[in-house]
Amino acid sequence: MRIGIVAAEPSADQLAAGLMQALKARQQDIQFEGIGGPQMAAQGLESCFPMERLSVMGLVEVLGRLPELLKMRRTLIRRWLQRPPDLFIGIDAPDFNLKLEQALKAASVPTVHYVSPTVWAWREKRVKKIRAAADLVLSIFPFEQEFLQAHGIPCAYVGHPLAQHYPLRPDKQAARQQLGLSPAAPVLAVLPGSRGGEVQRLARPFLQTAAACAQQIPGLAVVAPLATEKTQAAFHRACREYAPGLDVMISRNNTPEALTAADVVLVASGTATFEALLCKRPMVVGYKVNPLTYQIIRKLDMLKIDHVSMANLLSEAPLAPEFIQQSCEVDQLLPPLLAFFQDKTQVAQIEQQYTRVHESLTMDTNRLAAQAVMDLWGEKRHA
Repeated sequence: MRIGIVAAEPSADQLAAGLMQALKARQQDIQFEGIGGPQMAAQGLESCFPMERLSVMGLVEVLGRLPELLKMRRTLIRRWLQRPPDLFIGIDAPDFNLKLEQALKAASVPTVHYVSPTVWAWREKRVKKIRAAADLVLSIFPFEQEFLQAHGIPCAYVGHPLAQHYPLRPDKQAARQQLGLSPAAPVLAVLPGSRGGEVQRLARPFLQTAAACAQQIPGLAVVAPLATEKTQAAFHRACREYAPGLDVMISRNNTPEALTAADVVLVASGTATFEALLCKRPMVVGYKVNPLTYQIIRKLDMLKIDHVSMANLLSEAPLAPEFIQQSCEVDQLLPPLLAFFQDKTQVAQIEQQYTRVHESLTMDTNRLAAQAVMDLWGEKRHA
């Protein structure tokens, strides 16, 4: 069995790798080819392009890379139309994957889109594209299934694999020991995003905020887990430029340990807010996109929700202050960070709420996703 599979960023690489492993447990002679990162490569992916070339986000940001992205997609379409895979799985990245899925579906290749596009949040008209592209959507959050099925899109809710991966009761002291941090020190985790563009935009305000926080909280330890060598190097440079006197522990591929060790988290909107929720940590969320992208979103009224972070969308009440675009600056970010360090009662309430969310999302995700994929393949083979 040959499966085409495409992931565009580290969180999708992790998600895809879990699914690939579960699929191989069901059928050992599976070959995977497409685009992915190191975790997918460890599961046997034959990579056609480096995953980093797909890691771009935003309306305007994509324009500079558009010719390359379109060429990559045309190459994959041509490759797979000439020698069709038995099935294709697009992991998130809807702007890239949906068109690819549509071309393959038209050629009778069964198509799966793993991680529902956020049509319930913005650009709702994309439901037509999803319906035309995907034979099946695997959703990772419970509220997505009803929305998609109401629009005639087959959907299986499989839960989020990270909910199973993270313990319900995180061990802060064990994480600190692993990182070499003092058991008693106040710790701030700084997560400026997994993409190069995110780090470029958020490193300055996040580091300036961390430096200001260190001036107010004696003995503050700052940890910053980064996703790739490139983002790690970029953040190192930003530290020298924007916070030369701040002692930052910069690491790679240890986000769970950094979040678990922290008292408070300063985080870019994205998957990391969900990971901070699973670690039961109070967080302040910041984000910046290209100014023109932001103006287009606002002018066209494309955003349909009041909150952008998954932590707030999943909670009964918004518990993570959000600061987007111009408000993502030190004067706005610092006060709620300091409040979380000082207000233990509020932190305990947040931990309780996040624990309830975590419990509701814990499922055997990889097994359920693999089952749904194989069921679809079986249906299409015998249709």
